[in-house]
Amino acid sequence: MSPSSNIFLVGPMGAGKSTVGRRLASALDKEFVDADQEIERRTGVGIPVIFELEGEAGFRKREEALLAELVMRENIVLATGGGAVLSSHNRKRLKERGFVVHLTASIGLLVERTSRDRQRPLMQTDDPPATMRALMEKRAPLYLECADLTVNSTRRSSRLVVDAIVSVIESGSCRNRTGVNIR
Repeated sequence: MSPSSNIFLVGPMGAGKSTVGRRLASALDKEFVDADQEIERRTGVGIPVIFELEGEAGFRKREEALLAELVMRENIVLATGGGAVLSSHNRKRLKERGFVVHLTASIGLLVERTSRDRQRPLMQTDDPPATMRALMEKRAPLYLECADLTVNSTRRSSRLVVDAIVSVIESGSCRNRTGVNIR
């Protein structure tokens, strides 16, 4: 992986993309960008407001336009939103423009990390575990489709997840672009 290469983090909400992304960018001397925060910065409102006014379809349209721009940058670590992979255009762009790391965690941990967070409109349901299972059923194959590396963060601190990713990158095993799993 060349120094200007991008690293894109995909995975469900609550898997640790933002936390790991910040640490990973620091460890590799890259710029960190959080796609959801960038959408909020540019629109001046939170994601729940966008969902309320434009629906999920409106949000996904904004997300796709933003990712088309962000993947053209160099030397970044990008934390994508949990649903970014729903767009085939996004999956293609991510695969073409960087090394894609899929962060995953157990359903229980994902629910624990997200169910009380009012900034996650899709989790504002009467049955967060069922909602998360349904989201993962639909999205998991899409995360895997574009991933070069999968890291399970269920029993790992963000520091250990970053160490595992850096180890794969430094070993050069990311060059073959085949999926590697770290459980």
